[in-house]
Amino acid sequence: MGNPVKETAWVRRFHPSPEARYRLLCFPHSGGSASFFFPFSHRLAPEIDVWSMQYPGRQDRRSEANIPHIHELADRVVEAVGPRLDGPYALFGHSMGATLAYEVALRLQSGGRLPEALFVSGRPAPHRNVDKGLHRLSDEEIADDIRALDGTGSEMFGDADVLKMFLPAIRSDYHAAETYEYTPGPVLKCPIRGFTGFSDPRVEVSELHHWSDHTEGSFELDVFSGGHFYLADGQEDMAGEIERTLRGAGHR
Repeated sequence: MGNPVKETAWVRRFHPSPEARYRLLCFPHSGGSASFFFPFSHRLAPEIDVWSMQYPGRQDRRSEANIPHIHELADRVVEAVGPRLDGPYALFGHSMGATLAYEVALRLQSGGRLPEALFVSGRPAPHRNVDKGLHRLSDEEIADDIRALDGTGSEMFGDADVLKMFLPAIRSDYHAAETYEYTPGPVLKCPIRGFTGFSDPRVEVSELHHWSDHTEGSFELDVFSGGHFYLADGQEDMAGEIERTLRGAGHR
């Protein structure tokens, strides 16, 4: 086992289900935290044990420095989580979290721990990443961008004190997402399932299909009504699709 303090820092298990057949590692969006997946965890327990990732620089890790690079984040997650994986697992990531989940999956696969599936949401494929310069915007411009996406708690960013509290993590994550560089190499062996909102201003539906280039397995795409944070209201349907995919994986 690795360092237990480090492992605990990275993982939140809101509904621990040690007897579950699968572990689902969940990676939040830019500026997001592990608590974003609390409803998801409640819905999937006890059949699936949800491990929500808590990035440094937010909530109970606010005193820690942000990590503004996807590859470093992936290395740190694998270091913390890899030794704890004691059975079949899958990964789910939304927005920036999708790219991070992909990089973590690659690292775990190269170490002999093949995932059952990768679920990606609201994010172009790794080789289609574009730097839109969001991390270089002013504080107020970033706040306007978040409000335009109508994300969870976006109304809070009208408060200057709240904005000051959250902006360092958001800007760091924007930097990580936008400066990410894809390195061609081995693809995943597991299936990839894509999810996106039909009216997401961040990513065209057609972009999600390019994730099929990153697996030897199957690829499926589900499109939900809504924008970038469509999953705030669509977690029930999405959870059902995750369960269906993992049941199928168990019969391969």
